[in-house]
Amino acid sequence: MKGRESGMPDEAFWTTFFDPEAALEQLLIVGGSYGDIVEFGCGFGTFTLPAARRTRGVVTALDIEPEMVEVVRQKADVEQHENIRPEVRDVVVDGTGLKTASQGHAMIFNLLHLENPVVLLREAHRVLGTGGVLSVIHWRSDIATPRGPSLEIRPTAEQCRAWMQEAGFKAIQSVDLQASCPYHFGLLGQR
Repeated sequence: MKGRESGMPDEAFWTTFFDPEAALEQLLIVGGSYGDIVEFGCGFGTFTLPAARRTRGVVTALDIEPEMVEVVRQKADVEQHENIRPEVRDVVVDGTGLKTASQGHAMIFNLLHLENPVVLLREAHRVLGTGGVLSVIHWRSDIATPRGPSLEIRPTAEQCRAWMQEAGFKAIQSVDLQASCPYHFGLLGQR
């Protein structure tokens, strides 16, 4: 199921919104004894490739758009990342396809404006092992931004925190991303 106001701008414009290396320095915590990472909505691989450089585990990069998955596949081949597994998948309808408690970290970036965000969060909770960590980034709703869904459907950090709790996450904390992602807020939650 394609989300509300889905779609990506051209990649050069998209990459101006993030410093993925700096953001992942704060967000990418691989919990428990697991090194595998699942990314919900990989897009151009903005965070996929930097995440793959930070783990010896597999990064499962999921996206509903075949074109985005192919972009990530090509980038992984060029950079010789054998630990990236890109896959076309509608995670809202079909889940991740991953085994329960098989992942150390889940990334849900810019997706919680979807119509039923708790479904995604519950799936992240299911696939994370004990001690696994979820990182969330979303467009801020308190300022106008050069991109992102309309302000009316953007969740606040407080809404995302409540949804994370509803999905079973604990020890939820805010992450200040002002330096790396100035148009976004960040949250971390533990399984």
